[in-house]
Amino acid sequence: MALRTLNPPWRWRPEPSSLIDVRTTLLLPPRRSALPPATVAVGACASRQITAGNGGVWDPVVGGEARNRVRKSVDLATLGNLCVDIVLGVPSLPSASKEERRAYMERLAASPPDKKFWEAGGNCNLTIAASRLGLLCLTLGHVGDEIYGNFLLEVLEDENINFLGMSKNVDETSSITDYQTLLCWVLVDPFQKHGFCSIADFSEEPVFSWMTELTEEIKMAIQQAKILFCNGYAFDEFFPDLIISALDCAISSGTSVFFDPGPRVKTLSNGTPQEQMALQQFLWQSDVLLFTSDEVEALTGIHNPIEAGKTLIREGARTKWVIIKMGAKGSILIDHTTVSCAPSFKVNVVDTVGCGDSFTAAIAFGFLHGMPAINTLTLANAIGAATATGCGAGRNVAHLNKVLELLKQSTLNEDDNFWNKLICGNSLNNEVLLLSKVSINGHNHRLIRIPISSVVPKLLTIFEGAFRSTVST
Repeated sequence: MALRTLNPPWRWRPEPSSLIDVRTTLLLPPRRSALPPATVAVGACASRQITAGNGGVWDPVVGGEARNRVRKSVDLATLGNLCVDIVLGVPSLPSASKEERRAYMERLAASPPDKKFWEAGGNCNLTIAASRLGLLCLTLGHVGDEIYGNFLLEVLEDENINFLGMSKNVDETSSITDYQTLLCWVLVDPFQKHGFCSIADFSEEPVFSWMTELTEEIKMAIQQAKILFCNGYAFDEFFPDLIISALDCAISSGTSVFFDPGPRVKTLSNGTPQEQMALQQFLWQSDVLLFTSDEVEALTGIHNPIEAGKTLIREGARTKWVIIKMGAKGSILIDHTTVSCAPSFKVNVVDTVGCGDSFTAAIAFGFLHGMPAINTLTLANAIGAATATGCGAGRNVAHLNKVLELLKQSTLNEDDNFWNKLICGNSLNNEVLLLSKVSINGHNHRLIRIPISSVVPKLLTIFEGAFRSTVST
């Protein structure tokens, strides 16, 4: 979600601000605290190898056809959804009335709130979490040249995240507000319930409707990424044709595509013909799909998330993983042969904002490093849980030390009745793996319990050395 600020900027120019020169963006320097380079498998498929770290040549074979050989110097690139969250405590959330909500939003925007309420939002949450895991990240999107844009770029720079601006078809005769940084007003009432105010809720067109095609620099950046991540909020900013052109660019260059439609899955499913077509393209051609249990049910009409995920796997042309986020219960990863389930970690929840983004960062890490599905879910649940113990997202998403602490404690929120009912409630014959506290492997029919004591040491081996190196530096 995003809201254009209604305040005049300090200064403005049609070209969006950028952290680094375009040539530097497309030939990225080594990270200050990256994990050691290693040859790893993509999506746990050992037949498709990449070289982790900068300068690796990635040549995946999908469907029997060799893709163009492209130097993959970026681990994760995100498309759009760059905004500044303004987090404010309010006596009560605004009413559901569209007119009242818009008036409320405009009153909030009448003057800039104190900077202490600002935070990086949108896809910044994902890239910050991924960067803290050691992935080399690049954000692709529009950031204005004003107080909010400068703040966002400073945060990205501090988190060692690269930025490349999208500025195709800028019209210098247009209103200044058409090119300003997007804002999202995050409202929190005394009961810790959240509300979001966004111009996208009221706009008939994407907020960056002036942007109609990708620049050559953006295309090159997508080609050099191992993963391109896109979520449903990108449709608030860009026309479907532009988003599909990014999808096509990724596929043609062997870049894996992650798609999380989020709450927008309902509006896209019932949107314009172009939006519906774009949604179907992403569902059919993405390598990894991510949903909450409510979202996947809304999309497929299937109540059991395992059956819904298997349906999407069968119908997808390139789909390797379908991830279902089950909230406080945990998460599920479905591939072509196996269903993996992982209960959540027990923590004192302070704020759930940013948990899903942090979770996705770990999914990307596991996919790139060929980790077993159950290990990937364990890491993702730990990062999501660690983020929930803090307040807000952006720079407040989990740090690696907190994630390692939760992994070492290995306190799972197990609910055997829930998982047994879920697993027995599907009609499929896939093998099902369930993360458990049990100390030895055991199985009952299709259900195989994987002890967390066998998973955590492998994760600690990956990260503890990098964490010690970062601390000493």
